[in-house]
Amino acid sequence: MTINLVKLSVGTETVEGLEAWQHLRRSDHPDGCSRHVTRMWPKRETEILLGGSMYWVIKGSIQARQRIKGFEEVIGADGIRRCAIVLEPELIRTQATLRRPFQGWRYLKLEDSPPDLPKGRESEEPLPTELASALAEIGLL
Repeated sequence: MTINLVKLSVGTETVEGLEAWQHLRRSDHPDGCSRHVTRMWPKRETEILLGGSMYWVIKGSIQARQRIKGFEEVIGADGIRRCAIVLEPELIRTQATLRRPFQGWRYLKLEDSPPDLPKGRESEEPLPTELASALAEIGLL
């Protein structure tokens, strides 16, 4: 069964900002794919590679995802083994879904993953923050 990852996009304000940052870094790799280096290697790697995606939290809500192509070992300058999550270049916009802050990445079940927005629709009119927070508190969002 496929499973996804969810990760905070620290330092970006918009999906376009994440896209621009990744575009600059893609030239470092001959395959043209984006990479996100993290300390922990997913124990559920096999399930992720069955079609999982990285869902990006930007400004407190999941707003986009990228398909995960694979994982690569990276040894830092400090000699510590890390995991590079290899991502397809395309960012797919999703329905905005509130997400509280957390550290690192987390697993995200398929049934808890927000749906993609239709092609050509870059965003949706967000709910007012107070309403979205109230709905999330009672488990409706």
